[in-house]
Amino acid sequence: MDNKKERVVPYKVLNYAGAFIALLIGSGFATGQELMQYFASWGFKGLLGVAATFILLAYVGVSFVSAGYHNTFETPNDIYKYYCGNILGTFYDYFSVFFLFLSYTVMVAGAGATFQQHYGLSPIVGSVVLMILAMATVIFGLNKIVEVIGNIGPVIVVMAIIVGAISVFRHMGMMGQAEVLMAEAVAAEEVKVASANWWLAAGSYVGFCMLWLAAFLAQMGSGANSDKEGKLGAVGGAAGFSVATFIMSLGILLAVQTVKGSQIPTLLLAGEIHPLLATVFSIIIFLGIYTTSVPLLWSVVARFAKEKTQKFRMLTLVLGVIGGIIGALLDFDVLVNYIYVLNGYVGMLLLVIMIIRSIQWKRI
Repeated sequence: MDNKKERVVPYKVLNYAGAFIALLIGSGFATGQELMQYFASWGFKGLLGVAATFILLAYVGVSFVSAGYHNTFETPNDIYKYYCGNILGTFYDYFSVFFLFLSYTVMVAGAGATFQQHYGLSPIVGSVVLMILAMATVIFGLNKIVEVIGNIGPVIVVMAIIVGAISVFRHMGMMGQAEVLMAEAVAAEEVKVASANWWLAAGSYVGFCMLWLAAFLAQMGSGANSDKEGKLGAVGGAAGFSVATFIMSLGILLAVQTVKGSQIPTLLLAGEIHPLLATVFSIIIFLGIYTTSVPLLWSVVARFAKEKTQKFRMLTLVLGVIGGIIGALLDFDVLVNYIYVLNGYVGMLLLVIMIIRSIQWKRI
């Protein structure tokens, strides 16, 4: 047996899982906006979408980390050519960079919406604060990013589970009416819906998450002590994220009368429990947005410049500011509904290609 392939450092596994989780818990998840659109809006069928999401996220996470471990990619984005070939791989390379940049603008908009709803401040304040923090962290380098987000990720998941679980308990009496009330809220356009049905919503959700994860997990996998270590981290990350998604989505569904029409539904759930908790959770939400905005911005800049160079630092500042301005001017819930869903379909195509490739390689 090859000991190198089996070496597993528990701390590294937890760190990888935390980084995986923190990357996905951005403005959409932390605020509850994407959970409301992708899962809760479909009632209890949407919870089946969460289960499907876990299976698919675990698959793509393991695949990306393992590919990064076993291959020496010149740039992390070469993972697209690894699966799709030169022509389609090049398309995904540039498309993913564009999507990641748009996703960074969504993070900025989410930070602004959080500051506005809870603190009554201009959304520009939250947007500027996030923009500055994200740019500063990217300039420190990827190793620092992994260290920072790996430590924050599990904390955010625990807080999300606590708020979601308490909300489920408080609104348990609504179990029989929640689905009907949610359907009425959707019909009245008080809640936006992602995709045409629950399973397509789940597929689109995984699709846009893949475009976030691909390059980042490939880079992470290249630094793992073993293939097994990286895979365990990916599965752990997918599991932790999915549990938090399930509990929070159920909490939003049962409390639909409270959260419908809200930009930041999770803040309302926390505020129902205690006003102080809402303040604490507003900070948690901002950290969740921060942990996602950093690797998103890094992935875009790293595609065009080598880390720690003057070009890298200047490009970080330029793109960070441009994205910050765009995010400060656009509506958060509309951005989530359009950017994530449409790009998620492109990601679904990548998922299909990955599955076909895996079957072909196993036959060989």
